[in-house]
Amino acid sequence: MKMEKELGCQFYFGNIEGANIKKLDFNNFECEIKEFKTLKMFHNFNWIAGSTFLSFKPNSIYILTGDPYCLSNWVILFLNRFLLKKTYLWTHGWYGNEGFVKRIIKKIFFNLSDGIFLYGNYAKGLMIKEGFDENKLHVIYNSLDYERQLKIRENLKVSNIYKDHFKNEYPTLIFIGRLTKVKKLEQILELQKKIRNKGIEVNVVFVGEGEEKENLENLAISNGLKNIWFYGPCYKEEVIGELIYNATACVSPGNVGLTAIHVLMYGTPIVTHNNYPYQMPEFEAIEDGVTGIFFKEDNIDDMVNKMEILLLVINKGKIKSENCYKKIDNYFNPNYQVKIFKEVML
Repeated sequence: MKMEKELGCQFYFGNIEGANIKKLDFNNFECEIKEFKTLKMFHNFNWIAGSTFLSFKPNSIYILTGDPYCLSNWVILFLNRFLLKKTYLWTHGWYGNEGFVKRIIKKIFFNLSDGIFLYGNYAKGLMIKEGFDENKLHVIYNSLDYERQLKIRENLKVSNIYKDHFKNEYPTLIFIGRLTKVKKLEQILELQKKIRNKGIEVNVVFVGEGEEKENLENLAISNGLKNIWFYGPCYKEEVIGELIYNATACVSPGNVGLTAIHVLMYGTPIVTHNNYPYQMPEFEAIEDGVTGIFFKEDNIDDMVNKMEILLLVINKGKIKSENCYKKIDNYFNPNYQVKIFKEVML
């Protein structure tokens, strides 16, 4: 909405039939909104039907998704170069795990644009090493519903939500998101088991639903683990805020994604893995020892050791809510993103 109000944007969306993704509520927009049907082509390639005609809109600057598998994006980039129109890509950019062919495709695709908006400095650094012009790379980070969440945060306070449920005062570890295999959530239960063997008790809360729920429940039973709360899905942001704010830490053994922004917004540090090429760009919101801590990917013993360190530094006040707040308030919000857009395009 901020882009609409401050940049005068018009939005066009591809619509994939049968996609398991909740759509935006277009009623919240005042500007022109159009949907184009996304057609599946060969392999992973697709085409957004009707989108190429947008190149002929007068007096326009274009921001496209930086997806090289979207063939209509290629056409728009070529047309706009011919028509001398500015076109920018908004993209993850580089992960660091690209093979030879993908690197070539990405280089050609990205270099057709006038500039690239990236979600993080990690990708920017990799792209500079690949020979991209640093002046065309603009880090814009990512954001959630910042203004609404800020109002909720201002009213949050310590509650007994976990003490009342678990009947104890142990530290509480939370995961929030889809309970899917790629998130490696069984490692949280392995962490709970191993850290208990070292004399440290923790509660575990899973907020969300997904295909891994039954497996996690069975794993907890087979290992004799207690103090686990499968809270289920929650869509009330005020409740989510309370759950996150009152947790000791968030644990995300797989890629962390937008969960990082969500939990830091409410002042809770994050534990996740340090294999950056296989992370989502939001991992950059985690500053080791300041807003969270990293462990070696798939190394449970290292996760346990890092969790011990995290609990210690939290108790000593070295990791505190204010650190988390600053990271989001300074960078990972729509205000910062619009500021960068204006500096680059206007």
